[in-house]
Amino acid sequence: MNITEILQFADRLVFSHTGKHLDRVQEAVVKGVWEGQTYAEIGDECHRSEARVRDVGYKLWKTLSKSLGEEVNKSNFSWAIQRVINSQFNSQVGLVHNVNFCPTHLPDNYPHSINNTGQYTTNKTPYHNLKQSPKVTNFYGRTTELSTLSQWLENPNTHLISVLGITGIGKSTFVKHFINTHTLPVDAIIWKNLKLSPSLDSILTEILTELDPDNQIINTQKSLNQALELFTEKRCLIILDNLQDIFTPQQFAGNYQPEYQDYQTFLQMIAELEHQSCVIVISQEKCQEMISLDTELYPSHCLELFGLAEFDTAHYPLKKGEVKNEEAWLQLINLYEGNPRFIQSVITLIKDVFDGNLSEFIKEDSLIVTEDMKSIFDAIWQRLSAVEKTILLELSGQNQPMSREDIKQLLSLSSTEIINGLQSLTKRFLLTPLSGNQKLFSLSVVLRKYLKVFTTT
Repeated sequence: MNITEILQFADRLVFSHTGKHLDRVQEAVVKGVWEGQTYAEIGDECHRSEARVRDVGYKLWKTLSKSLGEEVNKSNFSWAIQRVINSQFNSQVGLVHNVNFCPTHLPDNYPHSINNTGQYTTNKTPYHNLKQSPKVTNFYGRTTELSTLSQWLENPNTHLISVLGITGIGKSTFVKHFINTHTLPVDAIIWKNLKLSPSLDSILTEILTELDPDNQIINTQKSLNQALELFTEKRCLIILDNLQDIFTPQQFAGNYQPEYQDYQTFLQMIAELEHQSCVIVISQEKCQEMISLDTELYPSHCLELFGLAEFDTAHYPLKKGEVKNEEAWLQLINLYEGNPRFIQSVITLIKDVFDGNLSEFIKEDSLIVTEDMKSIFDAIWQRLSAVEKTILLELSGQNQPMSREDIKQLLSLSSTEIINGLQSLTKRFLLTPLSGNQKLFSLSVVLRKYLKVFTTT
């Protein structure tokens, strides 16, 4: 039995009693106690005080005690969990104070899945194909976003979810971490990366073949209808990663390339028709379906990821002493707006050029656009329309947010072009709208520096 299985089991017990999943510190307590660590050691790893960890542990043991109907504490946690699971193994499926669960190490042919209440039922083992998903070794933060996604997926009427944000913000990592750490009420989870296989017909044919191998008659002309029939019979979670790769470059955001127009029909049908499955799309741009749908009639959700305000330094070279002067860490986070990929890129630069001395880098008093960041923005720049480029170049020369009227006065563009350009740039997460007496548009400082250094009119 591995720690992932223990965390999943503890999460189910806590959720059954509180309606909430384990938070990050609770997960650290479960993992640490299972591995024989002291509260002080757990606190060091999750960057919390020993007193804080001890208090979280005390409340967690009380919750688990109520769920299991017996006293659970730090000393007996490992023994109690193993005993309960072993006792349920002997009876195949057990009921523990209103928590139906099935042990992880059942025989391979034992049928089980999870219903919409998080309880196990006797159907079949959930099918996973995550070959095209990213490997996640470290993860930090996003507690609120993880909880939000969990709530959406627990609603059987949620059929379409988008996870959105600029490159490097951690969209794919976020979704994969969620899948790794949550027991989901589904029969199958399949991850498809559109960079590798953009054809919708090929993707649906593969899904049909994987989930219904006995059906040898798959009409490629009718794969969409067959897939929807499958999504009605089974509760599937399909992840479509890098959706922006099928949008038309050098046009406004979210316009499908002609050969991929069938995605628009597919996503609309997923949202509007009756079935029991869900599709998560991951994209750098908002797709039109998530904007135009009537969410009251067809529940769909957009989860927009922005920079992290706080990073766990345990997941970075700072913990290993490769980067010095940790007190300057927050300054670095703020400088690069909490973008995980940007921060990792600049840490590599600090190690190579500044001998790992973060304070020396900060003394430069200048935001450095690394080659990795430049390649990211180069790719984004190539996708922009001429109108969007014109607007960004104008904004890069200003040191404060600007209103639509201000931009209109400075550029020889029509009102329609400016309105559509601003909307498209916000859909790409390149501009941030600011509410106030008038709508203002703010430009990322990292993007501003890139535009000043690497682009010309």
